Formats: sequence, C-alpha cells, structure tokens
Amino acid sequence: MPVEPVRYVAKYMRLDLRLIAEMIAPGSRVLDIGCGDGALLEHLFRTKGCDARGIEIDMAEVARAVSHGLPVMHVDADSDLAQFPDGAFDYVALSRTLQAVERPREVLRQMLRIGEYAVVSFPNFGHWKPRWQLVWLGRMPMASVWDRPWYETPNIHPCTMHDFFALCAEEGYEVERWLAVDEAGQRAPWRRFSGLANLFGEQGLFQLRKA
Repeated sequence: MPVEPVRYVAKYMRLDLRLIAEMIAPGSRVLDIGCGDGALLEHLFRTKGCDARGIEIDMAEVARAVSHGLPVMHVDADSDLAQFPDGAFDYVALSRTLQAVERPREVLRQMLRIGEYAVVSFPNFGHWKPRWQLVWLGRMPMASVWDRPWYETPNIHPCTMHDFFALCAEEGYEVERWLAVDEAGQRAPWRRFSGLANLFGEQGLFQLRKA
C-alpha cells in the first residue's frame, strides 16, 4: 500500500517556514534547499498548488521525505547546484542553512541563477543574547534558534542581519522584503530600523532578486 503523505498544519510548522511560505506566490515553481523532512514542500503543495521539490544532504531526512511521497533528492548545495538550468524555478528557498554551507556567497549566486527570487532565513548572530553570552560569559552563544553547543553545531559561517545586508549590496542583489522575528512567533516591531532589528531579531528572513 502507498504511504499516506504527512499532513503539516501551518501552525505547527517552524516559524521561518511559515513566513517563507507567505512570501511564495501560488502556483509557483519552487526549489527548497536543505528541505529536511519536506514540511515546507508539503505545505506548498497542499495550500498553494506549487510545483515544489527539495534537495537535502542528510540521507536520513531524504529517505523520510521520499517515504511520504515528497520529491526530494540527495544533493549537496555547496557543489551540486550547477546541475540545475538557468531560470528553472520561480523561487529558491534556503531556510536556516546559509550559515551551515561552505560557500554561502556562491550558494546565493546559484540560487539567483536558477530562480527569479531567493528566499533566505538564518539565525541572527547579532541578536542581543549571543552578544551578551560572548561578552559577559565568554562562551559561544546558544539560543532558541542557535540551539547546539559549539562542538556539535553545523554552523560554520554565522552572520548578522547587517552582514547579510552588506553582502547583498556587494553582490548587487535587491532586497525586496525582509523581516526580523523571534522564535515565539512575533514579528519584530523594528521593521524599518535595521539597527534595532539586528539587535532584537532572533532570525532574519529575506526575499532577494537580482537588481
């Protein structure tokens, strides 16, 4: 018998995935990089009629997603995005993965080669808690979106929201939309003040396109 697909209810999805889904237009072609168990894919299929597929480096997650009927391939974003043709997707999503890839600048370039829009979320290392932990405790930070000790974390390129804005400006990417949010589900009220957003937003979400 075929395996019944997992049904993801939006309110139970991780916050950044819900917000990424809000940025994606119905019926779009979507590639989700580092898609994990496919929660975003299934949500986009079911609620927006998207042609969505995912890639994931963790084979256990790939097997889990495929077992539930989701189109997920075992692909390394650092080395294999070049196999996708130009303009193959409307949106390319990267949720909480940018800081874990070896070449984040190149991954962003590939995303905006194969997709019209790139939608990116990442933990904000400029948040006040990591700053406080480094300055006052002298310890590598841990927070709700940065939840592993330094010797277990996959994060090799942590960045702040200011760092990301600077990279986008350097690469010539247009930031069409951005949000600073906390893990409890509150959108930061400092949307128009990037300095305060960088200090109080636990994670950043950006929608980019080539300028």
